[in-house]
Amino acid sequence: MSDKIIEVEYESQEVDAAIAGLLHAVGDLTPFYKDAGEHLVNTTKRRFETSTAPDGTPWAPNSAVTLARKKGTKPLIGETRELSTAIHYVIDADGLMVGSNKIYAAAQQFGMVRGYAGQNKRNAPIPWGDIPAREYLGLSDADEVEILALAVDHLKNAMEG
Repeated sequence: MSDKIIEVEYESQEVDAAIAGLLHAVGDLTPFYKDAGEHLVNTTKRRFETSTAPDGTPWAPNSAVTLARKKGTKPLIGETRELSTAIHYVIDADGLMVGSNKIYAAAQQFGMVRGYAGQNKRNAPIPWGDIPAREYLGLSDADEVEILALAVDHLKNAMEG
């Protein structure tokens, strides 16, 4: 291995502009995060239509008790459709987050055993039965491809000025 350093100097307004654009894009990723966030919100909402996890596996079906108590037959789709419509993204200094602000969102994503959240005022367990995990948040292979394409597009746009 050599200890020599190679330096290249150039004078090119186009190259300078491209590098400045690239640095600007890397310095402020908000436009990229916004596009990626919108994409992920849309694909996450579509999972409620297909009842599948990001990896394509089907969600556990509703129990017979749940089917008898509600009108819908698809998992995670209640009469109000609140969880399926409450998917949002947030951009902060650390990056992009996609999720839901619904109090029960984590129980649906990770599952919850009967009684985990305590008891109601009638001493009935909360939840009243086991809730199987139904992963709706996360990246599918197609999401990863799209996000990489968005990153390339943003870098190209930055370099073009």
